[in-house]
Amino acid sequence: MSDIKARILDQVRDYHLAAEPDRAFEPGVSEIWPSGAVLGPEDRVALVEAALDMRIAAGRDSRRFETRFARYMKRRKAHLVNSGSSANLLAMTALTSPHLEDRRLRPGDEVITVAAGFPTTVNPILQNGLVPVFVDVDLKTYNTTADRIKAAVGPRTRAVMVAHALGNPFEAAEVAQICEEHDLFLVEDNCDAVGSTYNGQLTGTFGDLTTVSFYPAHHLTMGEGGCVLTSNLALARVVESLRDWGRDCWCEPGESDRCFKRFQYQLGTLPAGYDHKYIYSHVGYNLKATDLQAALGLTQLAKVDDFTAARRHNWQRLREALDGVPWLILPEATLGSEPSWFGFVLTVDPEAPFTRRELVNFLEDRRIGTRNLFAGNLTRQPAYVDVPHRIVGDLHNSDVITEQTFWIGVYPGLTDEMTDYMAASVREFVAARG
Repeated sequence: MSDIKARILDQVRDYHLAAEPDRAFEPGVSEIWPSGAVLGPEDRVALVEAALDMRIAAGRDSRRFETRFARYMKRRKAHLVNSGSSANLLAMTALTSPHLEDRRLRPGDEVITVAAGFPTTVNPILQNGLVPVFVDVDLKTYNTTADRIKAAVGPRTRAVMVAHALGNPFEAAEVAQICEEHDLFLVEDNCDAVGSTYNGQLTGTFGDLTTVSFYPAHHLTMGEGGCVLTSNLALARVVESLRDWGRDCWCEPGESDRCFKRFQYQLGTLPAGYDHKYIYSHVGYNLKATDLQAALGLTQLAKVDDFTAARRHNWQRLREALDGVPWLILPEATLGSEPSWFGFVLTVDPEAPFTRRELVNFLEDRRIGTRNLFAGNLTRQPAYVDVPHRIVGDLHNSDVITEQTFWIGVYPGLTDEMTDYMAASVREFVAARG
């Protein structure tokens, strides 16, 4: 059987090379995606090998990935889930657990977040009956500041949940200090920022809980998938329970009695000795991923440092090529940070003799993919118009982002020729209208 398997996997490598030939870039013809997965033969082999072994549920590779990713992220525990959105849901829901006793978040408590961002950073706040407190961000870094967060702390504030914008770290150390001073939880949405550092420290290591996404657009991919990380073992236990139906047992689903106490528990009003595998201490979910996904994640993780270097290279090349172009606000790294960039963000000056729509249409016609900065000002989105919330300060920059901002790609699948073509196209458009 091992010989048959080896032959199949060799053929899979050959198939990948035949199915994914190098294609010459043709300006204006070849599509330049703003993001995407970069997959090699080892990734395809890993997926096929997991399929051959019929590892269709969470198992060996899932546990292996959790261990390796926790080590990479310098966290004690990592829990693999089916998406980054689920990771955010688990992280926020964990803070409402009765196991946290007096520190638990309760309906009506407030969580500080930014107005300009992605919905799934905010949705778990609302889904748990909590109240988002929206603050503005800076143009150029597209992050909020520690001062804005400090000004937003009120008598019912219990947590802060903020994402590192497009891979650019927010002032994580200062925000963590504010949270410590006010006894607030900090949830770092690190979905766009794996590999970024702030003050020499990895993003995702400042908060009580960290979330990551493995969607194809992100720094490494499993197709779908996400992760919740923490160094707080009590929180880790809550996250695991919520992810796994809310069960109290920590044995793997296929294990019978790893704890040697399966029939020795008495919890709630259940009879003594009730099977611990079917005792539930949380109102939970089933948000697990599979070994098929984890197998891909393992091969991707081996390349994450190279991916990070490519993202930085592509961003810097665009930044230098577009320096000095009028009517455009160019992005800047947060002071003290080294981002692992998710995208290259551009804001059209409101006084410019052209609109964002005109520039975006020009780029799209040239097969250069663009994306808005996610939802823009979330308080203006139809889903959030009537939800309970509080706003601290004005949201002027979030409104500018809604009207004037978009981003283009820096992901590792882009070549220098592609980034040069993107920059040249932007310069050509602006020069023709200046």
